[in-house]
Amino acid sequence: MDIKKYQVTPDANVSLADYQTSDPDRISEEQLLKTYIPESVEELKELHWRLHAEEKHGILVVLQAIDAGGKDEAISYIFSNLNAQGLKTISVKKPSEEEQKHDFLWRIHDGLPAKGEVGILNRSYYEDVIAPRIHNLLEEEELPDNQDVWQMRYRQINDFERYLVENGIRVVKFLFNVSKDKQKERLLERIKDPKKNFEFSFSDVEEREHWDEYQDIFADLISNTSTENAPWYVLPADDEWFGRYIVTEVMNDVLRDIDPQYPKLTEEDQDKLDEAIQKLENE
Repeated sequence: MDIKKYQVTPDANVSLADYQTSDPDRISEEQLLKTYIPESVEELKELHWRLHAEEKHGILVVLQAIDAGGKDEAISYIFSNLNAQGLKTISVKKPSEEEQKHDFLWRIHDGLPAKGEVGILNRSYYEDVIAPRIHNLLEEEELPDNQDVWQMRYRQINDFERYLVENGIRVVKFLFNVSKDKQKERLLERIKDPKKNFEFSFSDVEEREHWDEYQDIFADLISNTSTENAPWYVLPADDEWFGRYIVTEVMNDVLRDIDPQYPKLTEEDQDKLDEAIQKLENE
């Protein structure tokens, strides 16, 4: 698979209209479920276990989407296959009163992965360059003198992500690019299905009224924050299984580049291990 097809190059002037919500060249769902996804997930499990064993690098995964974009399902299916010992997940919601007393990146730190972990942000610090713009939520003291607050925050985010990468934490970011028609279909399914309507929030319909604003803001933030250190991938999110496959392949690509290895035993530890084996076998 050519994952570069979905990666946003640095300094690109992005319009989401240029990215398909459904890829006509996608692999069939039958092939995905029988062959491609199982094989890709098996590789991801092995690479993730090696990452956890080596404890030299971590990976921060950022997932962003409009409501019903498919983030939760991607987390449930793909990352549920990974060992929980090397996995960390945090959902970023409306900031609490305590969080509002700090800088906008402060609340993210507890969700950052340690070396040997994959950390998943279901929504992320990017919420602080999205929701406040849609709903005009910034307080007066948060507005800098003679600066564009959003450009300032983009710069701060880029610096933050570069800092993480330089300290051994890779950053990979996915935008689930879903069509307005498909979002409507998924929201109606949530409402009508008794097994799914607990997932529905009335705010989902209210936020849908800001569809065009969200599209413009997503395009703007991706244009300003897809970097060599922390690239964005725009997923054709109408194709649920194909989108999940792209995520696993991107993760595998990142892990192959890291190339984590199982730790090698010292000669002393190997001798102790041999003694333990012999002791157990002689019981």
